[in-house]
Amino acid sequence: MKRGVPLLIAATLVWCAACAHAHAPVPAGGSTAPERPSVVDAASLDPGRDIVLAVADPLAPPSTHAGSNLLGYVRDGHYGGAGMHAALTLTTLQRNYGWRELKGWPIKSLRLYCVVVEPPRGMQRETLLKQLAGNSRVQLAEPLHGYSVYSGPPPAPRRYNDPYVGLERGFIDTDAARAHAFSQGRGVDIAVVDTGADMAHPDLRGQLRGVHDEVNQDPDPSKFDSDAHGTEVAGVIAAIGNNHIGIVGMAPEATLSVYRACWYAPESGAGARCNSFTLAKALAAVMDNTGARIVNMSLGGPADPLLARLLEQLLDRDRIVIAAMPPDGNLGGFPDSVPGVITVRASRSSQAPPGVLSAPGHDILTTQPGGGYDFVSGSSMAAAQVSGIAALLLSISPDMRAPTLRDLLLRTSQVTEGVLQVNAAAAVTTLRDSAASHHE
Repeated sequence: MKRGVPLLIAATLVWCAACAHAHAPVPAGGSTAPERPSVVDAASLDPGRDIVLAVADPLAPPSTHAGSNLLGYVRDGHYGGAGMHAALTLTTLQRNYGWRELKGWPIKSLRLYCVVVEPPRGMQRETLLKQLAGNSRVQLAEPLHGYSVYSGPPPAPRRYNDPYVGLERGFIDTDAARAHAFSQGRGVDIAVVDTGADMAHPDLRGQLRGVHDEVNQDPDPSKFDSDAHGTEVAGVIAAIGNNHIGIVGMAPEATLSVYRACWYAPESGAGARCNSFTLAKALAAVMDNTGARIVNMSLGGPADPLLARLLEQLLDRDRIVIAAMPPDGNLGGFPDSVPGVITVRASRSSQAPPGVLSAPGHDILTTQPGGGYDFVSGSSMAAAQVSGIAALLLSISPDMRAPTLRDLLLRTSQVTEGVLQVNAAAAVTTLRDSAASHHE
């Protein structure tokens, strides 16, 4: 008889002995846990019921016969990675105590094999632990413990009493209320290069840091205040929160400096328009306003060397310029073609061009001249939302530069209703967590 055969017979006898004495006691009384799925993942393990058990797992000797597999006689797919000794022990213990194995893994450095088990139905965990404590084959038996990271719970969304906040699609889709638990844009001024704006609007009154009319030599307040587009952009960015009126802006504690470089021509029947002259005057004025870190330009047109040089100078001075992508999607004009400008499109299911951010831009409720509100669409509104989120981030990290901000917004964008777009809460919490780790 070959040397491997006696070992094979011995292993078989051990297995048969285990079968002969196997029983699964189920004491009367005790808890009755609900049925669990056949496959339990790590997150579904129950610290209130499950047990961690370990048995000795010495290094297995090499096989004594090329065709023999001693473990095959004692395993039915369980205890993967366990040596012969551990597999025999666990098989015997399982048959004697009737537990259900949930997870198992070897710890080679300790020469142990561990399993997470669930007591049989009707048996209290403490009862099984006491039984296992008296078994010499058990190296360790303890309750499965639960642990947690040392950070506070996710912030609750800030609640607002503004009656139309539930209709603000962009505000909701970007999770702005949750971001406002950490930042509302305090201390950040945003230069809005656009048409005029109704700064007497009840939801904008008090948000103004400065007004500049680069269209009319003798400014006409009635024309400035009656401009719709600038009023819409201003409301998306900084409408006052918790005033029992209208809506809430993306950065309700930020301030606005409005530069009127565009105007309406009712006779043309078209929207507002600008030119190189008025835009150059406006950008030069923004240059002099050292307090405005963010420049919102919800407008566009052909490339222009003079305007490009002005924008480059602003960017060199750490201003963050946020522009709307043209409706036709063609990049290469002004201001989107200037390197360093953050371009934003209205969210859609198609993939954005490289480096372009997506933000809600369809049916956005915002302020209107004369104290009203209406729904508007377009990349102008998407850019305004990103300017508001940028103010939330700068309020936390005032020295942040444009490339870092754009990368953060791209990295923390999330899918909402099948569309990848910026998420204010994700960006703000990521920035705060990063700042906290640097201070530790």
